[in-house]
Amino acid sequence: MYSGRLVFSQVMDCMSIYEFHKCVERYHGNYKVKSFSCLDQFLSMAFAQLTYRESLRDIEVCLRSMRSKLYHIGIRGNIARSTIANANENRDWRIYADHAQVLINIARKLYRNDDFGVELKETVYALDSTTIDLCLSLFPWARFRKHKGAVKMHTLLDLRGSIPSMIWITDGKVHDVNILDKLIPEPGSFYIMDRAYIDFFRLYSLHQCSAFFVTTAKKNFQFKRIYSRKVDKSTGLRCDQTIRLTGTKSFQYYPEKLRRISYVDKDTLNRYVFLTNNFVLSALVIAILYKCRWNIELFFKWIKQHLRIKKFYGNSSNAVKTQIWIAISTYVMVAILKKQLKSELSLYTILQILSVNLFQKDPLAQVLTDSSCITESLDPDNQLMLPLL
Repeated sequence: MYSGRLVFSQVMDCMSIYEFHKCVERYHGNYKVKSFSCLDQFLSMAFAQLTYRESLRDIEVCLRSMRSKLYHIGIRGNIARSTIANANENRDWRIYADHAQVLINIARKLYRNDDFGVELKETVYALDSTTIDLCLSLFPWARFRKHKGAVKMHTLLDLRGSIPSMIWITDGKVHDVNILDKLIPEPGSFYIMDRAYIDFFRLYSLHQCSAFFVTTAKKNFQFKRIYSRKVDKSTGLRCDQTIRLTGTKSFQYYPEKLRRISYVDKDTLNRYVFLTNNFVLSALVIAILYKCRWNIELFFKWIKQHLRIKKFYGNSSNAVKTQIWIAISTYVMVAILKKQLKSELSLYTILQILSVNLFQKDPLAQVLTDSSCITESLDPDNQLMLPLL
């Protein structure tokens, strides 16, 4: 019988304690803290994410029921609702944001050679945001509409492995296009965006940094066709043009040439018009690249369904951001586990298995074997027969 470490401890091996303490010291997270450290807070909140705890009471009851095992998973402080609530309220959320970035850097190295549907050596990012609705009476700082509160999670997703490269959390009023000001473009990389990010002044900044963008055009944008290339209409392409903007402000903001590609999806018959500053890739590859942007929508759907970022344990801005960043850290740690163990299981399946095995003393590789997910069929001859009435 395996008598080693608990599964939860093995999962937490994905994080570097040294790097975590560097993040804590950077923002003085443990200043005047006597019993419940930032590490205790992170482990408690990560446990809540992995086991789908709905409230602070759930966290308290479940962890106290395993009191004898808490030391072995790294939790040294006393577990209480008020203690966790105060930590979420007062500990700087940037501690967990910086730590999540450390994990993201590890994960991106592991997934850098993964295929996402297009054979490109360059890094391809999808940029989008998702809105997390909040009750305005409980979260008055997150005003979005007249009678509605919300925060936005702006995400730059590396399509190789669907790993979030950067995340910005703002209130619901911040328009998506403003995030381009915080973006640090990587020369040679592709940024796939929808039409909400069309701002030719900001797009020209991307172009000047030698980065490529692919976005969809608005219906009313003004342009002049300079040159047209031949296209194979059997692939869904309708045109591949070199254009120049003719709007007074748009031409001033983006004086260079652009590429306009029209494409009709064979399945939905929807027509798309793409704008890009890349003139090297074929028109069909540009269309496929934009189709890969759907991965970020799947990422948002996944984390909302399988992580605790729709119900929050605290009402302050700091508590909300802390919970979101620890949820992102949990997602990335599971992605790292999947790669390190070379598991064929989905992230969802891994989460489900971990949720009921965290306090078992079994090798993690054994816990996540495919055989553990196979439901054995029952032999009809061994079933009990109900008496006839």
